[in-house]
Amino acid sequence: MAYCVFCEIIARRSPATIHYEDDDVIVIDNYLRWTPVMLLVIPRKHMTQEEMWSTFMAKVGSVAADMGRKFCPGGFRLLSNAGRDAMQSQEHGHL
Repeated sequence: MAYCVFCEIIARRSPATIHYEDDDVIVIDNYLRWTPVMLLVIPRKHMTQEEMWSTFMAKVGSVAADMGRKFCPGGFRLLSNAGRDAMQSQEHGHL
């Protein structure tokens, strides 16, 4: 497998601000700051965006909604880009 920044963060070889983690997912600040709050919910297991949506989205979505309510109680939006044409910059699935 090629270099994956999310796998490096999960393995603690790259820095990140971690807001939540369990056996399945990790939530970090996105270094891109297009909005005041921009979090990434990332499966610990390396998988594509399509694999995440088809096999793991219930867990990822639940954690994302919990983090949204915690950090943005007035409302939040969830985004997911799938593929280069949709501006997905990391192969590792994330929301």
